[in-house]
Amino acid sequence: MRTFRPIEYVSISVYWFALSYLWNSVHPIILPTLVPLMAPPALKGSALGVLTSLGLLVAVVVQPLSGAVSDRTSSRWGRRKPFILAGTLFDLLFLLGLALAGNYWILLAAYLALQISSNTAQGPYQALIPDLVPEGRRGAASGAKQLAEILGVVVTALVTAHLVGRGQIPLALTAMGALLLATMLVTILSARDQPRATAPRTSIALAWPQGLSSSYLWLLASRLLILLGMNMVRNFALYFMADVLNMPNAALATGNLLAVIAICVLIVAYPAGHISDRLGRKRMNFFSALLGAMGAFLLPFSSGRVVLSLLGLEFTDVLIYGGLIGLSAGVFLSSNWALATDLIPREQAAGYLGITNLATAGAGVLAGLGGPLIDIFNARQPGSGYLVLFLSATAAYLLGALALAGVREPRGVTQYA
Repeated sequence: MRTFRPIEYVSISVYWFALSYLWNSVHPIILPTLVPLMAPPALKGSALGVLTSLGLLVAVVVQPLSGAVSDRTSSRWGRRKPFILAGTLFDLLFLLGLALAGNYWILLAAYLALQISSNTAQGPYQALIPDLVPEGRRGAASGAKQLAEILGVVVTALVTAHLVGRGQIPLALTAMGALLLATMLVTILSARDQPRATAPRTSIALAWPQGLSSSYLWLLASRLLILLGMNMVRNFALYFMADVLNMPNAALATGNLLAVIAICVLIVAYPAGHISDRLGRKRMNFFSALLGAMGAFLLPFSSGRVVLSLLGLEFTDVLIYGGLIGLSAGVFLSSNWALATDLIPREQAAGYLGITNLATAGAGVLAGLGGPLIDIFNARQPGSGYLVLFLSATAAYLLGALALAGVREPRGVTQYA
C-alpha cells in the first residue's frame, strides 16, 4: 500500500479549514448577530431559522449536482480543481454582499448566493479523499480532514467572535474571504487531481448515483439525526447565552463555547480516525451519539456559573457540557466520514459524497425549525423554548444511534496497514 507523506494530507485537507472557518462564523455568530438588527425581536428565532433553512435547501441541490458534474468532467486541469477555483472566487463576491446588506431581504439573497458558490466548490473538493487515498488509510485521512475543520472552529472562536463582539463584522467577513482564497490556492497548486482521459458517454441523469444500498441509506439517516442534534445546539447557542444565562456579551460567550468544543474535537478527531481503522466505524459512531446526547441533555440546566478551576482557568458548567458535545463531534465526524467513503464506489465518489452531505444539509434545514420552536414556547413561558430545543437535540442523538443498527460495515476495509 502506498504511504502518504504528511504534506499530501495537508493538500487534501487545508481547504476544509477555510470552509469550517466560513460556516462556523456565519451560522452561529454572523447571522445571529445581523438578524435581530433586521427583524422584530420577538421573531428573531423564526427569522434566523427561515434564513438558514432556505440556505441549506440550496446546498442540498447544489452540492451533489456539482459533485456529479465533476465526476464526469474531462478538463485537462482535473475533475475537481476548476470547480474549487470558480466557487471560491464567487464566495468573495457574496461575502461582500453580506457585509453590505442593509435589510433582511438583501441579507437573505447574499446568503443564498454564498451557499450556491461555496457548495459548487465543496461538492467536487470532498471527493479528493476517495480519489487519492487508499481504503486502508481513509480513517486517518478523514481524521486529518476533521482536524483541519476543527482548527477552523478554533480560529472562529479566536477571531470572528472577538471581531463581532467589537462590532467589526465587515473585518470578520474580510478575514473569511482571505482565508478561502489562500487555502484554495494551496489546494489547486498541490493536490494531485488527475484529468479524466475521456468524457463519459452517459448523461448526467444516468451518472447520478443509482441503486443506493440499504446500509448507505441507514448511514444517511443516522448522519442526519446526529448532525441535527449538533446543529440545534450550535445554531441557537448565542440566543441561549443572551436570553437564559443573561451574559452581557453573548457573541464572545458563544465564541468561548465554540472554542471549548473545538479543543475537545481537536484532541480526539485524528486519533478517532486511526482507532476506527482498527476497531470499526460503527462502534465509534455509536459512542459519539451517546456522548452528544449527554451533553445536549445537560445544557438547558446550565447556570453559567464557574464550577471548575484548572491551571488558572475557570470553566462554567455550560462549557463543560459543551465539551461533551465537542468530544462527541470529534469522534463522529472522523469515523462517520470514513464509513461513508467505505460504502461508496470510487468512480462516482463526488456524486455519492454529495448525496452523503444531503444528510448534513438536511440536518441544518431541520435545525432551522428550532427557531420557531423557541419562539412558540418562549411566548408561553420565557426560557422554556430552549429547554424544548435541547431536549429535542437529545432525542435526535439517540435516534441517530439507533439508526446505526441498519448499517452493515464492509469487511476487510478497516484493517490498518
